[in-house]
Amino acid sequence: MPDENPLSILIPCFNAARWVGGAIRSALEQTFPNKEIIVVDDGSTDESIDMIKSFGDAVRWQTGPHRGGNPTRNRLLELARGEWVQYLDADDYLLPDKVARQMDFIATNPRTDVVFSPITLEHWSETGSRCELLPIPEPHDPWVLLARWYLPQTGASLWRRQAIVDVGGWKPDQPCCQEHELYLRLLMAGKRFACCPQNGAVYRQWSEHTVCKRDKPEVRRRRLEIEQRTEDFLRARNELSPARLWAINQARFETARIAWAHDHGEALRIVGLIRRSQPDFQPAGNAAPSHYQLAWRLLGFRLAETIADWRRRVRARAV
Repeated sequence: MPDENPLSILIPCFNAARWVGGAIRSALEQTFPNKEIIVVDDGSTDESIDMIKSFGDAVRWQTGPHRGGNPTRNRLLELARGEWVQYLDADDYLLPDKVARQMDFIATNPRTDVVFSPITLEHWSETGSRCELLPIPEPHDPWVLLARWYLPQTGASLWRRQAIVDVGGWKPDQPCCQEHELYLRLLMAGKRFACCPQNGAVYRQWSEHTVCKRDKPEVRRRRLEIEQRTEDFLRARNELSPARLWAINQARFETARIAWAHDHGEALRIVGLIRRSQPDFQPAGNAAPSHYQLAWRLLGFRLAETIADWRRRVRARAV
């Protein structure tokens, strides 16, 4: 592979026979010329290996015992020869010019370590699919974007290989929020992030049994851990600006609203974190319409949620 701007496209695969061929084809169709494609199968028990082998010498591949997503990503990193790496989950795919656009961006922003872009979310079902673009709002302060969960899913970014190596790779025992945990350690290490505005990666949601959906209380817990680590780090370095603090607590607030439907105690504990972190916090956005904001200010979270529950029941009866 040529030495100039080499790129490795890294595909972890576990029981994705239905999808992995499409992921590999989208990697092969990238218009950026200097690339290698590596697939590591994580102990699949379906026909994934047969599909991977069908591409012959166009890809490098390995298989082994099932170890999990992040250990597989770390093995891919070990095998990669490129200065830049593109991770691509086996059930996702790339548009043909995704990598080329981001590599052009890097050419004019050479000090960047992580280039991120908006991602297309594809809601897939047996009867059809619907796509929506997930924008990345301004300003592009990566700390705010991380806190608000706006830094995109793994495949939307290009990562400088050495930057990931410098922070110890992917955390092997991180069960969910995996890219967010890595983003956090990269930011803590002073790695440089930049936003390339063109989208080119497609994140397919097709199952309720994926990492981010099968254990939602665990996802909430891990997200709150990342929010707390972010706050603690920035506060210790005197870099916790008002915008960053609000972003962290807005994320906690939105998590509390989701938790309320399942566990009132969990939701109230999260609101306690907000009160200790920022006593004058006021929620905003789609999760806090104007009537909710008023109830929050005057009555507090518990009664605001009680009123919101009542409003939902009234609307349901009216339908």
